[in-house]
Amino acid sequence: MKLKNNYFFTLREDVKDEDSTSGNLLVRSGMIKKVGAGIYMYLPLGLKAFSNIENIVREEMNKAGALELLMPSLVPEEIYAASGRVKIFGNSIFKLNDRNNRPMVLGPTHEELFTIAAKSMVKSYKDLPFTLYQSADKFRDEPRSRYGLVRVREFFMKDAYSFDKDEKSLDESYQKMFDAYKRIFDRCKVDYKIVRSSTGAMGGSLSEEFQALTDLGEDILVLCDSCDYASNIDIATSKKIEEKEELKKIELVETLNCKTIEEVSNYLNIPITKTVKALLMKVKEELVVFFIRGDRELNETKVCKLLDVNEIGFADDNLIATSNAIPGFTGPVGLKAKIIIDSEVLGMKNFVVGANKEGYHYLNCNLSDFSYDMVADITNVKEGDICPECGGNIYFKKGIEIGNTFKLGTKYAKALDLTYLDEENKEQYVTMGCYGIGYGRILASVIEQNNDSKGIIFPMSIAPYKVCLVPSNMKDENIVFYANKLYDELTNLGIDTILDDRDERLGVKFNDMDLIGIPIRITIGKKLVDNLVEFKLRKETDSQDVKIDEVVEKILNTIKKEM
Repeated sequence: MKLKNNYFFTLREDVKDEDSTSGNLLVRSGMIKKVGAGIYMYLPLGLKAFSNIENIVREEMNKAGALELLMPSLVPEEIYAASGRVKIFGNSIFKLNDRNNRPMVLGPTHEELFTIAAKSMVKSYKDLPFTLYQSADKFRDEPRSRYGLVRVREFFMKDAYSFDKDEKSLDESYQKMFDAYKRIFDRCKVDYKIVRSSTGAMGGSLSEEFQALTDLGEDILVLCDSCDYASNIDIATSKKIEEKEELKKIELVETLNCKTIEEVSNYLNIPITKTVKALLMKVKEELVVFFIRGDRELNETKVCKLLDVNEIGFADDNLIATSNAIPGFTGPVGLKAKIIIDSEVLGMKNFVVGANKEGYHYLNCNLSDFSYDMVADITNVKEGDICPECGGNIYFKKGIEIGNTFKLGTKYAKALDLTYLDEENKEQYVTMGCYGIGYGRILASVIEQNNDSKGIIFPMSIAPYKVCLVPSNMKDENIVFYANKLYDELTNLGIDTILDDRDERLGVKFNDMDLIGIPIRITIGKKLVDNLVEFKLRKETDSQDVKIDEVVEKILNTIKKEM
């Protein structure tokens, strides 16, 4: 691309309404432009980077044996209703009616449609296995769009679905996609971790996330300093410790004006880890009281999975009044409500709990002092907790989810009646897997991980252009002639190249090329009379002089090495 008389612009100042480094740099570099909250247009430079990511994904998916198709974005609502996901997605689905008043949605994801496509072919076990994929728009009405391309309302995604006759066959299909994902993210030069996660609205038995490591990330990744344990905090666990001390007799104590667990801890002069707090929650119109260690947080994802519900909320006064619970002083001893305790409480001794009496708590409470309905792991882990696999220390990192893989099992096959006849001519449900990648999130993550005060530092594999040629003086005929000659030679070799032939100062050209992050910069200046040009990598500070009869080979070797 020659810049003069072409569509190219940059912004000198930071963008006020972008709250991330990647969003700011993408807008400033003229790669994207915001249309509305969570809605962006991809401009020519941004689309080239996007397309490079898409091409990598397509190559690896095809190599793994998947077949590409394309699903519609406009989908009759009844299709999602059949699988029960209209309710699950709730307000995040964009809904509309057609001219005949039939309810439609803009597809938030396409499991149902892929299942319907599979039904067109699958009759026998001989028709399995196979994997289909697409690269397409998805739409979700995010309650809070933010961080540029990280959380948007319209996004581009590669989603793939495998169809197998049983779990054993699914394991093989899943591994093929899993390995393809690792190759994709390695080629995109993303620094990532693979973590276990909640299956959420997708359902199924297993979910693994590919998380780009960055402080911008919305997800908390739980890692171990001694082994490969890696999990999203939504499902992370830690090793529970059983306290070793002699049991004491329960004792009622006055705790006037102490309603928070911190106030109780300070008033009684005990560690907060020796307290157990109550959370009064509404679950399917029923009051459920959860008891967890005083310094812990309730993990709603774990609770929803435990109780097979989509959401929980805090109980209101009317619901609390159905029990003898006293907010701020609620405890399990004699409580008339459904009680669920965290598994960590099983190992605690002589702890403090509310007494269900205004202004009072119990000292030295133990499990023998009360009954409960259920025990489960229902809290978030904390940094410094003990790894459940090796006994090492847990620490946190933040991540952006750029890909995920699910073992869906037969959930959607049962909902949409996708069956096959097995070897014994018996009808069975097809077993499915699901695999998603967000292109915009990859682009944002790469920039979050690769930038400096000057702008973007693109890895070679996804850079919109590999080389930029910068003539120092557009009035010098020899410089202009050689710049065009080198541009034609590189272009004929299939190397995406920018020729900055604008009538701008050299400093302006350098700033623009640094901002848009082109990996290789060739400056053609006064040393051309000595048959030399300046060669510089964007990620390095120093440049070097290269002979003009060697520069093409050096460019080719550098691209090959970096790719």
